[in-house]
Amino acid sequence: MFASGTQRKHWMFTGVSEIDLLRKEANERFIKIFGDNMDESSRHENFLNPAEEKLLMRHFEFILREFCKKFNPTMPKYVQGTALTYFKRFYIHNSIMDYHPRDLMLTCVYLSCKVEEFNVSIGQFVGNLKGDREKFANIILGFELLLMDKLHYHLTVHNPFRPLEGFLIDLKTRYFKDKPESVERFRKNAEEFVEKSLSTDVCLIYSPSQIALAGVICSAGEEGIALDNYVTTVLLRGSPTEEIKKMATQIKRIKSIVKNQEALQRELIGPVQRKLENCRNQANNPESEVYKRRLEEMFEEEEEERSRKRAKIAHEEMESERMLLSN
Repeated sequence: MFASGTQRKHWMFTGVSEIDLLRKEANERFIKIFGDNMDESSRHENFLNPAEEKLLMRHFEFILREFCKKFNPTMPKYVQGTALTYFKRFYIHNSIMDYHPRDLMLTCVYLSCKVEEFNVSIGQFVGNLKGDREKFANIILGFELLLMDKLHYHLTVHNPFRPLEGFLIDLKTRYFKDKPESVERFRKNAEEFVEKSLSTDVCLIYSPSQIALAGVICSAGEEGIALDNYVTTVLLRGSPTEEIKKMATQIKRIKSIVKNQEALQRELIGPVQRKLENCRNQANNPESEVYKRRLEEMFEEEEEERSRKRAKIAHEEMESERMLLSN
């Protein structure tokens, strides 16, 4: 349940301003570490600013959605919703310069397939990609544990798609009992509204049911049908006036954010991506020598630890045999 889950407790924020502030702080932390010896002008020239990070986030969110839509076998929409939620959460407290969104994007989708029980093997998954599939598999599996750790293992995501279906059923059974088939007119536009909401941060601000209800009300409005009476006399029947007013305000804000999102400035993406390649943290770049050396050191440390354990077990076995023989 959303009301008692980690999503509501740990991953809901007061508004877009709070989210932007947290992402700005992540950007500043990275620059402080890697640009400590630079003056302000050099920092501005060499590192991404928060607006540039946001631009690349939106770009890779678009790629993520397109990848999910074209996935074979057909991927349920809620898997895409979970993947986008993971992606948005990850970059609240982490900079794009620290972890490239291309690597995390694929990892978010693969992890969401597991969590949502859309069962595909890593081989099937990378089969949907062009290029070096073995490399992609290694990157995804290499970042999977990191992603879970950065999400604090809060992996259950409640998407708006399920409550949307619930509202449509409720409308058929309790409000349009005489013409239940008319409700299907709302479905297409309501689903499109929910999908469009995934391009924004509303999933980090409003509950899934509020987003779904906004989609239904917006879709009905486009058909010339007002659902104010449904909300007040059916959904919120007996609720205080203040609660009804609060709900109305929240629905309006959701509709405003989703409907008025800015167009993606595609002409700026290329220069910003090139800038990212020059300032990204090479320790987290799977193709860098730094990353490869770090992996080798980790494997060597693990092998040394295994050797120590084997030596300890062998010593204990020898001691045990000696004690038996001495008796």
